[in-house]
Amino acid sequence: MEQMATSKAALFLVALWSVLLMAFGLTRWELVYLALPFVAVLTVALLFFKPVLDVEVERAIPNERILEGETVEIKLKIRSRERIPSLRLVDLLPPGLELVEGSSEFILSLHRGEERELSYKVRMRRGIHEFEGVVLEYRDPFGFFFISKRVELYDEIVGVPRLEDVITPYSTKGTKVTVGPLPSPRVGEGVEFHAIREYQPGDPLKIINWKASARTGKIMSNEYESERKIDVVAIVDATYKGKGVFDYLIRAAASFLLDALNNGTSFGLLIAEEVPLWIRIDYGKRHFFKCVDFLSMSKPDRNNMIAYQVEHLLRTRFPARVQVLYFSPLVTEEGIEALKLLYRYGYNVVVITPNPYSGIEPKTREEKLARKFLLIERKALLAKLAAYGLIIDWDVRKPLKTAIGEVVPV
Repeated sequence: MEQMATSKAALFLVALWSVLLMAFGLTRWELVYLALPFVAVLTVALLFFKPVLDVEVERAIPNERILEGETVEIKLKIRSRERIPSLRLVDLLPPGLELVEGSSEFILSLHRGEERELSYKVRMRRGIHEFEGVVLEYRDPFGFFFISKRVELYDEIVGVPRLEDVITPYSTKGTKVTVGPLPSPRVGEGVEFHAIREYQPGDPLKIINWKASARTGKIMSNEYESERKIDVVAIVDATYKGKGVFDYLIRAAASFLLDALNNGTSFGLLIAEEVPLWIRIDYGKRHFFKCVDFLSMSKPDRNNMIAYQVEHLLRTRFPARVQVLYFSPLVTEEGIEALKLLYRYGYNVVVITPNPYSGIEPKTREEKLARKFLLIERKALLAKLAAYGLIIDWDVRKPLKTAIGEVVPV
């Protein structure tokens, strides 16, 4: 707590001492009476308006996680143990929050034992926003004394990505899996016939196809599709060159993880930042919220080395035969090379790529022409990359579900 006299108090004291020195210098003691009003004012200020900040402050935030773009009401409750004629309260608003209603700065007067509730509204942005404290300031009515106090009042609120409805754009055929609602082929008992293949040691006798065995001269087995789910891994390309559509990348990744959760699918996440973040494959709501929290904190990175990170992960930790969802603007050689690596290692890849030029509104003829050339160049690039995976080119002015529906039959 910082307490100090103001410049006004200093001038007041200078005037008081000037009167006293004048009376002493002129040996006219009746001039001392001129100092009495100064003394009276100082006495009143000290006795009745002393600088005390004996208060309690609490902050109330409705939820720990709130969707980006939502409006949130922040409430402050203040209780005073002393009379404070004029109190200035400033809630230290995190820089990532936009004030949309009211103010985080208040001027109020409090009586002893009085409680007041204050509020203002902010609009959420993606990320973790930390409230570090509240500043209290008091200045007496005469302007002689000033006191400032910072109350450490830590709270945090997570702005999570806005979620969109999506269509599941991948098939489960030919993947490894555990029990769940989506079908994938396996040997053994199942629901629907899939194919005939040679008998393998360990196959149960009841799946042997005797007619096919007699026809081919080899023991043949039936293969069925059983009710199983795939494992899904989402990879986010956090290159700074795609910062214009990075929020769309994050929203798409979070939306597809929610889709996997609703399908009963296990999923993992790789965020390819300078220090890559790998969240191993798991399932359930707790795992989903863990992934969303990390997506909420993610930022575009200038030292992105996604191809190296993906290759290292493929060799060390990446599970075999999973469905890969690759979220990238495809604007760097590293990002393109990462896609090719996934293909070379035999993974089925669906690429969700927000078009970095779709959200640009050109203002001049030259800008319109430049944007047209960039779109043509991007279209040619995506046509070449279609050999490495299913490409969903997302015009960010449209819903993600529409972009998927243009590529994947509903």
